[in-house]
Amino acid sequence: MTAFMSGVCLAQAPGAAAGAASAERLSLSMGEILQKGGWTIYPMLLVSVLAVAFVLYLFAVLRQEQVVPRLFRKDVLARIHDGDFEGLREACNDKPNPLGEVTLCALDFLEADPQTAVSQLKDSMQGEGERQALAIAGPTQYLLDIAVISPMMGLFGTVLGLMNAFQVVALDLAKAKPLLLAGGVSEVLINTAFGLLIGIPAMMFYGYFRSRSAQLVASLEAASADVLNALIRKRNA
Repeated sequence: MTAFMSGVCLAQAPGAAAGAASAERLSLSMGEILQKGGWTIYPMLLVSVLAVAFVLYLFAVLRQEQVVPRLFRKDVLARIHDGDFEGLREACNDKPNPLGEVTLCALDFLEADPQTAVSQLKDSMQGEGERQALAIAGPTQYLLDIAVISPMMGLFGTVLGLMNAFQVVALDLAKAKPLLLAGGVSEVLINTAFGLLIGIPAMMFYGYFRSRSAQLVASLEAASADVLNALIRKRNA
């Protein structure tokens, strides 16, 4: 009985060892991923670095203090109320920001034609505001492009890998074993997984920054309206 159980354990041991080895192979190191994924992994690595760079950049620039600084807004309105237009121009030049650019546009327009109609002044400020709004929201488009392109790059790498795998099978029918073919498919699918790993977070960050930029543009519009009303009141005073 003891000998029988020992034989059973010995018979099961190789299978258990094989199962453990298979489990270990389920996890791949970064080096193995790069090796098995092929050359198409490297362009996707570059795209992932660009995505991280854009995310950090957008976190830095899409802030209230970068678009409509609270103290700067109060200073602009106070200088308009006091009639200090030279000081207002210096303040806008000393601290460049979208609200300052819109204010400078209004000052230039009034300086060229002090008796200009309110509608023309409003149109001038609105045109500059639209340009600034495009500069605020425009960079978020790059994240959308990355979110769309990276899965397609992964799919391209997968297609190339499948073509190579089936080409080997076509040249040598003796290698046409299901296990070998399945292993090749799992390896080339690394490209698809890598592309999705880049695209999904990029799309999520794009949605966040798109909403953030819309809020900042709305804040810029409100501040520009305050500047316009202050200029009108000062001219009519």
